[in-house]
Amino acid sequence: MLRFRQRCHSETTLSFIYKNRGQLSAEAEEISQGGQSVKRRTTVKLLLSGALGSAFLGASGWGQAKAMALGNSDNWSRALASYVALQKYFYKQDGSHLYLEQYPVQSGDNTYSYEWPFSQAHIATLDLSNIPGITGRQFARDLADRAQGQEHYWNTTGATGVAGYDSYPRPPYGNGGDKFYDDNEWVGLEKIQLYLMTGDRASLDRAKQIFQLVISGWDTDASHPAPGGVFWTQASWSHDRNTVSNMPGAEIGLRLYQITHDSSYLDWARKMYDWTNTNLLAPNGLYWDHIDLSGNIEKTQWSYNQGVPVGVNTLFYQITGDRSYLQKAENIASAALAFYGSDNLYKQPAPFNAIFFKNLLLLHSVNHNQSYVQAMQTYADTVWSKYRDAATGLFRFDSTKPTTQMIDQAAMTQIYAVLCWPPSRYGVLY
Repeated sequence: MLRFRQRCHSETTLSFIYKNRGQLSAEAEEISQGGQSVKRRTTVKLLLSGALGSAFLGASGWGQAKAMALGNSDNWSRALASYVALQKYFYKQDGSHLYLEQYPVQSGDNTYSYEWPFSQAHIATLDLSNIPGITGRQFARDLADRAQGQEHYWNTTGATGVAGYDSYPRPPYGNGGDKFYDDNEWVGLEKIQLYLMTGDRASLDRAKQIFQLVISGWDTDASHPAPGGVFWTQASWSHDRNTVSNMPGAEIGLRLYQITHDSSYLDWARKMYDWTNTNLLAPNGLYWDHIDLSGNIEKTQWSYNQGVPVGVNTLFYQITGDRSYLQKAENIASAALAFYGSDNLYKQPAPFNAIFFKNLLLLHSVNHNQSYVQAMQTYADTVWSKYRDAATGLFRFDSTKPTTQMIDQAAMTQIYAVLCWPPSRYGVLY
């Protein structure tokens, strides 16, 4: 099977597209489902035609990522161009299967990225692999490479005595670091998505291990303000309990219950859900960030802290049939879209927005509200036109800084990749 290659001396993506343009063109109709216009479908077909295929073939290797940007309405070409730039500028060609944190590299930078950015590159590759047909299957080798890199963060020990992913690679690539529960939850959700896509039992088993780590982080001290909740990190410098360490944990628990029917997963998910709603749900219907051990609440309302509760309520509705959960999911989605409006969303970090939108698409899999897809497409279109350097294919959201963050590149790759999916595939998202 032909697969996406990671080095210039291997078969390039462009020649892959050219040689397989007939089959890819046939699959373009499936990719273009989900509200894409006739113009967009035509663009996909033209992209794969002999003339444009020849033009692409002439643009050799990774250095010509910008050649894939023909047709700004084509999410597939955008996803591929974004990924090509991700691999060219951030992927370490040293056999480690790891990435840089940012580009250009700055004085004092670590050799490799932290776990949170790496997890988002891993998820970007997974999302690309779920594009229908041979278009997605070409990323199988890359996805296996990400899985190898992911395990460089795995640590069988920890502050709670439970295994999990450290914040930085372990020896020989680094000295590890404190475990963050939210970092581990994103990997757990990635593993569950992979299981739902492929039936891979090893991924399901790893998600179960991660869930055990998460519940080991539950606050058991009844003397604390707002006792309960999963802490954000095992690091000694923080004792915050966050929306982002509890709601994604609940989402993992609900997914595991759907798969295994083990009621302990549902019970823990409800504990995390109830604690967050009691302590961090604001009067405007959206979620604050965290509460510390002095009882102080940090009231920033990040986009991913709204998206994950949308997904959690959607899963509760699927499990229980109680329509009040569906109503809560829809209310949070509506309140968040109104809150972020046409401008505030671009002030949110791109990886937060990727998580936000993907949870809205999980809700779409139940209520089929096309406005969620339209909002995601509008965001994707605006970022492509305003925050992307066409010469490099890199996204830079802060013009005052000279670098692109790897996690931003990965997040936008996720967004364009998922916008290629037919709506029938939204149900595996988180």
